[in-house]
Amino acid sequence: MYNFELKLMIAGINKIVSLVVGVCFLQTAIAQNNTEVTFNSVATHIGGFFSDTIIIATGSTYSFTVDTPEDQGLVSTTPGVKQLLSQIKSKDGSLQTYQLTDKNGNAKTDGAIETGDKLVVTSQDTKSKKVYHIVVRPMALSGLLKLGKPNVTANATTDLTLYFIAGQRSPNTTVRIFMPEGIQVTPDNTTVNVIGRGDVRLKDLATQSMGRMGTNYPYKKVGNFAVSKNPGGGSVLLFKLLDLRPDNGADLKIVISNVRLTKAGNYNFKAIYETKEPEVLTSAGVGNETATLTVTSTISDFERIPHKAIRYKETPATYTKVNFKWSAAELSGMQLMQSLDEGKTWKPSSAVIDPKSAKASVSGLLPDRMYTFRLVVKNGVHKGYSNTVQFYSGKMDIKSFGVSGNGTEDATDKINEAIAHLNKIGGGTLFFSEGVYNVRTVHLQSDVYLYISKGATIKALNGGDAPEATWFSDKKYRSGLSPTDSGPYDNPENWLTKQDVGHHYFRNSMFFGERLDNVKIIGNGRITGDGNLVTGDRVMNNEPGNRSDKMFTLKLCTNLEIGGLYRPEDLWYDEQKDEPYYIRKNETKDFALDNMLHIDRAGHFVLLATGTDNINVHDTYFGKNSTSNVRDIYDFMQCNNVTATNIYCKVSSDDIIKPGSDCSLGFTRPAKKFRIRNIIGDTNCNLFQIGSETADDITDACVDNIYVLGANKAGFSISTNDGALIKDIHLNCGHTGKLHSRSKMLRTTTPFFISISNRARILGATASRFRFDENGIKHDELLVTNVNIGVVENIILNGVDIAEVYGGSSYSDAANRWRPFDGKQRRATPIVAGYALPVPSVVEGGLNFKLPNGNHTGYIKNIVFNDVHVLVKGGNPISDTAALPPELGVGQYNVSNLKVQPAYGLWARHVMGLSVTNSSFNYETTDNRYAMFLDDVIGAKISGVKMVKPANVNAAIRVKDAANVTIENTTYYVHEWGRSPTTLPALTTQSATINSPKKMK
Repeated sequence: MYNFELKLMIAGINKIVSLVVGVCFLQTAIAQNNTEVTFNSVATHIGGFFSDTIIIATGSTYSFTVDTPEDQGLVSTTPGVKQLLSQIKSKDGSLQTYQLTDKNGNAKTDGAIETGDKLVVTSQDTKSKKVYHIVVRPMALSGLLKLGKPNVTANATTDLTLYFIAGQRSPNTTVRIFMPEGIQVTPDNTTVNVIGRGDVRLKDLATQSMGRMGTNYPYKKVGNFAVSKNPGGGSVLLFKLLDLRPDNGADLKIVISNVRLTKAGNYNFKAIYETKEPEVLTSAGVGNETATLTVTSTISDFERIPHKAIRYKETPATYTKVNFKWSAAELSGMQLMQSLDEGKTWKPSSAVIDPKSAKASVSGLLPDRMYTFRLVVKNGVHKGYSNTVQFYSGKMDIKSFGVSGNGTEDATDKINEAIAHLNKIGGGTLFFSEGVYNVRTVHLQSDVYLYISKGATIKALNGGDAPEATWFSDKKYRSGLSPTDSGPYDNPENWLTKQDVGHHYFRNSMFFGERLDNVKIIGNGRITGDGNLVTGDRVMNNEPGNRSDKMFTLKLCTNLEIGGLYRPEDLWYDEQKDEPYYIRKNETKDFALDNMLHIDRAGHFVLLATGTDNINVHDTYFGKNSTSNVRDIYDFMQCNNVTATNIYCKVSSDDIIKPGSDCSLGFTRPAKKFRIRNIIGDTNCNLFQIGSETADDITDACVDNIYVLGANKAGFSISTNDGALIKDIHLNCGHTGKLHSRSKMLRTTTPFFISISNRARILGATASRFRFDENGIKHDELLVTNVNIGVVENIILNGVDIAEVYGGSSYSDAANRWRPFDGKQRRATPIVAGYALPVPSVVEGGLNFKLPNGNHTGYIKNIVFNDVHVLVKGGNPISDTAALPPELGVGQYNVSNLKVQPAYGLWARHVMGLSVTNSSFNYETTDNRYAMFLDDVIGAKISGVKMVKPANVNAAIRVKDAANVTIENTTYYVHEWGRSPTTLPALTTQSATINSPKKMK
């Protein structure tokens, strides 16, 4: 996959400026007297070279750093002296000297480039000089056009991939791709991926999903396209109405299928784009906006097939067998050749070649050697040698790249060079042998694995990559829970204000990857933030060198694995030893955890995966060496096909497993298929939470065998706050494999928190401030006016034992573990709470809006509690039976916002379809509330349930404004468990307090 670090041609030119000595820029020596210059690889501001004239682009754009004041994001794109000098090179590679002067011939060493300035080029031998006159014109900065494969074989069918990155951001952008003769583009044979939204055929672009939006978002489609003939030959692929304000790597990925070019030679491509804001500018279509495809008669697309299994499993053949492919099939007289001296000498390989499928494999390679391979075709139109391919038959030790591992050096640059080298040769495994390796930001690459061996530690340093510049400012909202904060809604197009600050900056990370495929970070060593990764939401107030707040950030990637050395056994927990263990086949405990990857002090996120699919995290121990400086463990934002198994977290200050969907990419995408198993941990928040970011649908999450050691919010939380559908969420149903244990929850403020609010932080949302009365309580807060209330449906909670229901996480004192209940810690009932807007009659001036679908109550639908046993602390007074928890509103969507509930066992409000079967509710100390309270519950079945009814409370189950409530085979005990068992009569009721006794013998 194309390396999008080339975006540094736009953002990182200053790094290249360091090559400038004074005003001189020197090139590799080849000729002596040449004075011709051309574009280099970072030429963004040069619009062309014409004889003795250089055209320079000028214009404006919006670019906000995290420090830019909100009214100062409009910036000039006119280059300075050093910036210009960093973008040119000699045409023939000779050593030249450059000097800029003003129009009067005075030396110019800084300041902006102006029309009339001159570039004086002196040849290497100093005998020749040439003066270039500079003309500055309004023009968009040069983009980057790149071919996925710059070489293909003539008369072979292949797919052709083009990547285009605009030189500056803009809404409503127009892009033209000029195709050469022989490349046929049709609505059916060509796909496009716009800013990472996903690949669609051209014919489907106009109807591609925009994601979830409010009605106030101006864009209604991803874009339009057209294909036309180019009068100069070939065709033009036109895209219009593209919103290229978000920066997610390639703005366009274009794949043309089944291309077959019959003539050898060069095929030239060109891109031109036009901005609309802040001004209309058109790029020149020269330099880096051009690309050349070379078509050869010999095989030129011979390539290695990398390992892509989602789970790393090392076998004797892992590094001693290599597979290849190419596009030209049915070749005769083929031979695979190999070299151990980088192509100086060759010999035939003992290869298995399948000419029909155009594939080959070689086994039995010598270990730890660099091999070079090529094909030899002896007959036919492809006669000759192919391109060469390299393969290292082992793990490549990072120390072979000059890294000492002594713990004193900054190893960042050398590690990044090693990763880039492995990516260039087609992938491989970078081995971190015993030692300590200090890094700022590691740039991950496709098909490159990092293997951290036992005894190896990677530590974070200060000075990681800066947060990226963006089209909008996020200063209107970076974090907070205020019900009157209008920041997230002030600009319906600003995606940065729709989630907390940690979610929408990606590059300020210890490890970073964007638009990558097949990345692994594995082993049984240790990775630590070492106190240099920030946990707070005010991270951007820190000094620039102290703004890294994530350990691993993967954005719009595929096929990611992070974990220890895989073990097939299930991980579980020993209460006496306070340690996890693997369950052997004979069901004995194996406390040998040498296979596990150790991670600690990871900042705000251990893993922030956004728009990333096919993820496998496993066999990881968090907090063995330190429990400080860590918040969220795994945040899966807008991700699909995620597996998490055998995870132990000693303690964290935020959620451990968190599927969600936000607006951080500039759009939303749905998330589905999560398989979560054997998660054990203690947290200041939730062990498992869907939310709070729920900008798009989240479906099909199956969670088995969780062990909650403590949770100061909930053990298992499902919320939709932003209008999404949350559907098909199952706990302990065995969908991930055979259940080895019942799930357990201890020391949770509430074991379950299933809820809906209408916060609606999505693009196009609007909110207005209202004053209203709710059950005698005055409210003055925002209500979202144009986004439908979300839906939670099809929830199954099965096979769970719950005790010690209080906020008892050891987060604040991990060394001493859990503080016993003392009556001061937070407590809440298991909660199922939909959401309803206030009725117009209680709103000052009335409710002057109607949601798009007309539904002002959001019901939780089809929720099942089966074989769930709850033992609460108890102690609440009878007055709490009258408690009226408020509706969850904007900024008020946590369990603490619901205050006290009128039942101790289960409180449900705004529910359609509730089933409670084969379950029990009990207390340690008398709790003078109802065992269950059903408020606005439509359709409920209570069967095979046992509970305790306090003696001075007149009902075991209270029903309010409900319908079709069925009770069967349900028993309550009076005051304490086992005392005076009484069977509730089988009945169906519409609205009643249920307490008709039938005493058991």
